[in-house]
Amino acid sequence: MSIETASYAAYVVAGLLFILALAGLSKHETARVGNQFGILGMAIALVSTIALAVNGNHEDPSGLEPIGIGLLVAAVVVGAAVGLWRAKVVEMTGMPELIALLHSFVGLAAVLVGWNGYLHVEHDAGRDAAHELDAAGLLGIHSAEVFIGVFIGAVTFTGSIVAFLKLSARMKSAPMVLPGKNLLNVGALVVFVALTVWFVLEPSLWLLVGVTAIALLLGWHLVASIGGGDMPVVVSMLNSYSGWAAAAAGFLLNNPLLIITGALVGSSGAFLSYIMCKAMNRSFISVIAGGFGIEAGPGDDKDYGEHREIQADDVADLLAHASSVVITPGYGMAVAQAQYPVAEMTKKLREKGVEVRFGIHPVAGRLPGHMNVLLAEAKVPYDIVLEMDEINDDFPDTDVVLVIGANDTVNPAALEEPGSPIAGMPVLEVWNAKDVIVFKRSMATGYAGVQNPLFFKDNTQMLFGDARDKVNEIVAALGADEVARR
Repeated sequence: MSIETASYAAYVVAGLLFILALAGLSKHETARVGNQFGILGMAIALVSTIALAVNGNHEDPSGLEPIGIGLLVAAVVVGAAVGLWRAKVVEMTGMPELIALLHSFVGLAAVLVGWNGYLHVEHDAGRDAAHELDAAGLLGIHSAEVFIGVFIGAVTFTGSIVAFLKLSARMKSAPMVLPGKNLLNVGALVVFVALTVWFVLEPSLWLLVGVTAIALLLGWHLVASIGGGDMPVVVSMLNSYSGWAAAAAGFLLNNPLLIITGALVGSSGAFLSYIMCKAMNRSFISVIAGGFGIEAGPGDDKDYGEHREIQADDVADLLAHASSVVITPGYGMAVAQAQYPVAEMTKKLREKGVEVRFGIHPVAGRLPGHMNVLLAEAKVPYDIVLEMDEINDDFPDTDVVLVIGANDTVNPAALEEPGSPIAGMPVLEVWNAKDVIVFKRSMATGYAGVQNPLFFKDNTQMLFGDARDKVNEIVAALGADEVARR
């Protein structure tokens, strides 16, 4: 069996492993095994690709020159070192921006592959590859693949960079609103279609330079136009974009595994974005167009009155005498790394006979599933972690709701104020409970930059301070109360 045949057979195995990985990641119980399938599939794919590159192909039977092998080894070593380093040092709170940054690498790779394809075929019409494609009537298809691949890759690259800057607070989360922004987006797409037709009919370097520049600017504008409160959906959509960019690169490289993997990532990312948009009452089409969720305009400085404060001991007493408690976590819990004391508090309350459940908003945190991963990490039972639609109707019968680090996802302005930037977004209706305790460091607004009238309602009290410290104080008070009763 030749190296080429063996490598393509390995690609089939790797593709199947990637499909099993997606299936495993769809459930908490099988997520770890799914991740292992994905790692194994990628290892097989990498080894097979290196073997193909070293062995060469029909156009170059001698394989790579020594300098090429050296560059290949150097790229693998550097990539592995950077990957291991980032995996070791990244915090869970830093995962959203890390994923956005990794998406940008995929986009950049697609741009470079597209440019390489042009330089090796269309740019040098005297090459054998160009003659073969032209003779087979496939040169136009190759040109379209180059142009479309570069466009998708460039949009993904700059869009992911903006997402990284916003998620890491290196750039303001507020949406950028340029005059006629929708016309700019539509105009860029129309120009892209026109240039694609031109490039297929008459490939030229300046057309490729032009579409690269347009795509880079469009990617930046699309994501910069989206407000911080909607960034979790943006990360999911960029994941989809990166998949299609990888698939485009796969066509240019004649790599079936890259096509399969890109299609899997692109379709699953798009489907997840669709689900999240439905959950947030957003338009899926407007996500692709960029700048969704800002039609309502900026929030105002409305005076909601005075807030009330409470101390940890009083919260512990309130919880000890409750029959039902719902905890709604958010990004603040992740920042404070409070999931472990929250899990301990949950255990103590359940031992006292208190019904404790968790309500998770579809975009809680800054990444889909962010809160679910944190709670699973802290060994919180899966069966008491419920989605927003499963728990929203239960709040009127709930004694106490603990809002730990959440803000925009529990903001009643989304339902009550048509002029709010988050108007129309379904939220956890925690204010319908008997008592609401909000854990926050200060009265600052959330990531979307919108004031939350929940903080000023009559049944809401604020517990200020680091969430981890305050939950630990509550756990200690519950323990002391238990000892006193004995």
